Amino acid sequence: MDAHLEKLWNTLEKVDDHALAVRAWGGKLAGVLAAGGRLLACGNGGSAAEAQHLTAELVGRFREDRPPYAAIPLHADGSSLTAIANDFGADQVYARQVRAHGRAGDVLLCLSTSGTSANVLAAARAAQEAGLVAWAMTGPAPNPLAGLCDEAVAVPAGETATVQEVHLALLHLLCDAVEEAL
Repeated sequence: MDAHLEKLWNTLEKVDDHALAVRAWGGKLAGVLAAGGRLLACGNGGSAAEAQHLTAELVGRFREDRPPYAAIPLHADGSSLTAIANDFGADQVYARQVRAHGRAGDVLLCLSTSGTSANVLAAARAAQEAGLVAWAMTGPAPNPLAGLCDEAVAVPAGETATVQEVHLALLHLLCDAVEEAL
């Protein structure tokens, strides 16, 4: 087996026990979305791309045709992102949007391979202050983000690429659980 695929395979085996937690998140998220709540998602770089992938699956569809659900990738509004970074600093680009778009009971999903990104940490703090549920998918724990969020799934892999690939598999599992619950 190719060395890259072997790392991925070994890491997937290590996170298999997280499948129940992610499926439980899916059930909770389905309840939030069905009641008119929303999912906010954030991350940087590849994690931002995965946040957007997740929100697209919820607004569009994952497997089945169904009503669209409110899901917002916080990095996708370039004008807001650059204005907030300019006026309030890069650390506030997500937190300010959480305060604007999030309502008590909504969910914020934070993606970070390091678990140390200042702007993602600030978003998690803003979510808690506003009464949102904050979940994290991170790289190896312990890390500040996993400790700050209500619940976290930490992927025990040393390479960013492997963490991101496992995050994507877990995000698809989350989507599957949401659609099953709805």
